[in-house]
Amino acid sequence: MSQAVNTQLRSAQEIIREARVSQASNGICYTTSGETMLPGDDLERIVGAVPRTIAAALDRKAFYFVPLTIADGDKTLVAERFDGPPFEGALCHRNIDSGNAQCVFISTRLLEERFAIAFEFYINVGHAFVDKAGISAEFAELVWSQAVKNVRGETSFDAYDLRKQVQPSSSDRVDEKTKSSYLEATFSDAIAIYLLSLCLDVDYYELREREYPLLTPSALAERLKKVTELFPPNPGFQFNIFYRRRS
Repeated sequence: MSQAVNTQLRSAQEIIREARVSQASNGICYTTSGETMLPGDDLERIVGAVPRTIAAALDRKAFYFVPLTIADGDKTLVAERFDGPPFEGALCHRNIDSGNAQCVFISTRLLEERFAIAFEFYINVGHAFVDKAGISAEFAELVWSQAVKNVRGETSFDAYDLRKQVQPSSSDRVDEKTKSSYLEATFSDAIAIYLLSLCLDVDYYELREREYPLLTPSALAERLKKVTELFPPNPGFQFNIFYRRRS
């Protein structure tokens, strides 16, 4: 960690002890530490977009928005300010157990812009919610019907890989454990994308990654409509899907 010569590093546990955690109106607990370069109003909106019905499942979780989270063996360090390239071992996020709660550190300076910061936060929220609350039966039925129809693409590499392993066919017996993992991945993905669309205007193709083909727009729209039925937006937030007209 040669950069540490000019940058003060603190342990994550020290920040957990000293930081004052706020609770948003939806119940989400969060705080900042250091030069995050993220305006307070932007962060308030990012956190506030999480519907109360989802936030209620995160009662023992707090989110720490910091400039940079660094893995140093078993320890987690935080750079509260830094210049130049990120440190070796820098992470987008890291989960740290503290007593009977879990603290999630999110690196705002590594992600840099609001879209990436918000999406990283919502991905963590989605996974945490599904771990605690499980999968909606209605959503699972919808997604599995799409898989049976062999709808093209998926919403993340994990979902794409799991779907390849469990893709329904007339000759193979479906592995229920892999199927469950696939449905969990798609549900947490859909929640994250839905939350992102509540906070920002999202161009569908901004979600594209190289490792897998993105789910077809109509199939994703079906999933997001189901999610918004399950978790209506908080006051002040709206969910809409707009289709671009062909010229």
